[in-house]
Amino acid sequence: MRRKDAGSPSFFQTFAYEGIPEDSVAFALNELNGRDVLEDHEGRPADRIIWECSCLQKKCGACAMRINGLPRLACSSFLGELAGRKHIIVLEPLSKFPIVADLKVDRSILFANMKRMRLWLEENASMNQWEHENQYQSSRCLMCGCCLEVCPNFRPDGKFTGAASMVAASKLMDQAEYGGHRSEILRKYRQFYFGGCGKSLSCQKICPLNLPLEDLLVRSNAAAVWHR
Repeated sequence: MRRKDAGSPSFFQTFAYEGIPEDSVAFALNELNGRDVLEDHEGRPADRIIWECSCLQKKCGACAMRINGLPRLACSSFLGELAGRKHIIVLEPLSKFPIVADLKVDRSILFANMKRMRLWLEENASMNQWEHENQYQSSRCLMCGCCLEVCPNFRPDGKFTGAASMVAASKLMDQAEYGGHRSEILRKYRQFYFGGCGKSLSCQKICPLNLPLEDLLVRSNAAAVWHR
């Protein structure tokens, strides 16, 4: 899907790409943009495709987009798994975030929600060895936004902050020393996450890293809601 900017209408444009099944969507996009002259499938001149990327190694989450209707990372989505019998792959921007252009969206709401929930340390981190695995799993989150794209409860203008903030809160609940700031994190978690989560676990099913979101959710609820 193409879109010049937020104020322009969207439209579909088809491009021909000859590669191998092991090529990733990210590789194909780079190849298209690297051509001397980019033309669509019918030979008409086309603008370069705007999209985000950084590491291209499934480490940063920048290349998240909808691929054949599902949120995925372009760097870890491969043509042989996607093309199907018609050999067509449909790329669209994530729909829960403001559009910038083409496949690029503004995901700053992810970080705004972390500020709203005060998800940072104000003292040295507690490093209880029994919490290391939970903290490690939480720290793996890419903040890609795939979980929010499929969440039936998340809206960018809503109160509910979604699984991305839950994961960050889970880590901070373990790391923050008992005191005023930790108590505030627990209160904000109840206010901005617990009350809005419908427990559909769509987030866990779509997570590119297969994070154990249900386990993190149970632990976070136990600490913030049931005070265990």
